[in-house]
Amino acid sequence: MTNMLRNKNKVRKREKEDMKTEVYALSQSISMSAHKARRVLDQIRGRSYQETLMILELMSYRACYPIFKVIYSAAANAKHNMGLNEEYLVIIKATVDEGTTVKKLKPRARGRSYPIKRPTCHITIVLKNISLYEESVVENSIGMGQKINPLGFRLGTIQGHHSLWFAQPKNYSKGLQEDQKIRECIKNYVQKNMRISSGVEGIARIEIQKRIDLIQIIIHMGFPKLLVEGKPRRIEELQMNVQKELNYVNRKLNITITRITKPYGHPNILAEFIAGQLRNRVSFRKAIKKAIELTEQADTKGIQVQIAGRIDGKEIARVEWIREGRVPLQTIRAKIDYCSYRVRTIYRVLGIKIWIFVDEE
Repeated sequence: MTNMLRNKNKVRKREKEDMKTEVYALSQSISMSAHKARRVLDQIRGRSYQETLMILELMSYRACYPIFKVIYSAAANAKHNMGLNEEYLVIIKATVDEGTTVKKLKPRARGRSYPIKRPTCHITIVLKNISLYEESVVENSIGMGQKINPLGFRLGTIQGHHSLWFAQPKNYSKGLQEDQKIRECIKNYVQKNMRISSGVEGIARIEIQKRIDLIQIIIHMGFPKLLVEGKPRRIEELQMNVQKELNYVNRKLNITITRITKPYGHPNILAEFIAGQLRNRVSFRKAIKKAIELTEQADTKGIQVQIAGRIDGKEIARVEWIREGRVPLQTIRAKIDYCSYRVRTIYRVLGIKIWIFVDEE
């Protein structure tokens, strides 16, 4: 009996936790048949909030607009009432029920009319906030196979951590979310203040070192002049923005920018270049071949580029990849840089993965 009560209490706790992270919106008596609304809901169920908005804007069905308003209302409830971030919202439930049938008279010429019936429906949308761990599980469950990250595979041998700090186990998740907020704030500031419109931020990586009273941030950029030129106090403005975002009072913040000699030898900068080409509707093969030419100038030993999704707007998603040179993924002494990047196009979201074989130790 005691075990049964414990299991029931655990289930109730899980249900309460789910209620804290779930938000719903209901729209009743929409003048539309349930079949037409269900045809659209089947396309967005299980997708993220931002991806759903893009799909509804591109679809030509009449049911898209009322569904768009319901989803937007649910996201507004999540943001204003519960303080959730829209980027982590996922549609876990989208249902439509048949409503009452409205009887009307269709007027015709010479004072005539005939009765008609207009069906109605009720639409329910449930959004859920997924954590950092759940989001990574969703992303990794999309692809086939169990492949390990090349950077994590080489930690402790030839690869180091990008964040260096110590924390108690109960405070570890807070420190991890703090690092993500710092990186997002820096990337958003760089996007707004870059002097070119090519879409390449030029950030290879961001290293964070935390001490008791000091947070040291090192930004490795390929094109730092594009950010600093014309406004030398931009680093101070960046520090003020990060401090406002994270409400630092008792801890100092120090940001330094280091220049990379060969920027196109880093996968993050290369992925941003390919993403900019894909947004401009350049053929993916031309974009990949141009990226490979740029890496050859950086004296790399090998590169592999992979693009997945609805490439060139095709109906069926597929995976395309091109390899040039050697890319020994199973050799631990081989120094390999890796990144995964998402790009939003007018068709849908595409995924870019890049492996670069730098050197062998």
